[in-house]
Amino acid sequence: MTASDVVIHLEKVHKVYQVESQKVLALRGVDLKVRRGQVVGVTGRSGSGKSTLLHVIGTLDTPSAGKVQLVGEDVSHLSDQASSSFRNKTVGFVFQSNNLLPEFTAIENVMMPGLIGGGSKSALLDRARGLLSSVGLGARMHHRPAELSGGEQQRVAIARALIMEPPILLADEPTGNLDTKSGEMVEALLFELGRRNQVTILLVTHDLELAKRMPYQVDMEDGNIVHFGGSW
Repeated sequence: MTASDVVIHLEKVHKVYQVESQKVLALRGVDLKVRRGQVVGVTGRSGSGKSTLLHVIGTLDTPSAGKVQLVGEDVSHLSDQASSSFRNKTVGFVFQSNNLLPEFTAIENVMMPGLIGGGSKSALLDRARGLLSSVGLGARMHHRPAELSGGEQQRVAIARALIMEPPILLADEPTGNLDTKSGEMVEALLFELGRRNQVTILLVTHDLELAKRMPYQVDMEDGNIVHFGGSW
C-alpha cells in the first residue's frame, strides 16, 4: 500500500468532551488507515466511539489531539469555513435520519450540496438526474420527501451524498429506520455505487450480520479500535 492509496489516515487521535463537570473520553489514541475504494463496517456498543470517529473523519468535529489526514491533506484543525469547504467537496454523508429538506423535490435535494458549493446548475441538474436514475428513482425525482417511502428517501440521500463525486462516503446507521427489505436494498445500493465510483466507504452499524458482509470490519470499544478484520 503506497501513501497515495491511503484516503483516510488517523494517527493517535483523541477526542475529549466536557459534559458539565466531567470529561468524556470518546476517542483514545485511535490509529487507522483506509485506502481508496475500501468498504469498512464500524461496529461496537453504544458509547464505544463509532459516531465520534465518523464525525472526526468527516470534519464535523475536531480532534482534541492527534492527526487526521484525508486524501493527503491534514484536516485536524481547519477553520470552520475551510472545514466546510473541504467537506463539501471531499466527504459525502448518509445518516439514519435522511435529513432531506421537506420543501424541496428529490432532485432539488440531490443538487443542494453542489449549489452550496457554487457549482453550475445545468451540470448539477444533469448529474442529479443520472444519480436518481441509478438509484431507481428516475420517475420520482420531482416528488417531495413526504411523497416518498422511507427507503426511497434514503436512496435520495445516497444520491445527494454522491453529487459532488466525493472520494469518501460516511454512513451512520443508514438502514436503521428502514424495514428489512428496504434496508437490504439501500445496503446493496451503497456497495454497488461505491464500487462503481471507487468511493471509500465507512459504515457504522449495530447490525453484526451487515458488518460481516463487508470486506473490512473495525470493532470499537471504549474509544479504541480493538479489532480490524480484512487483508491489506
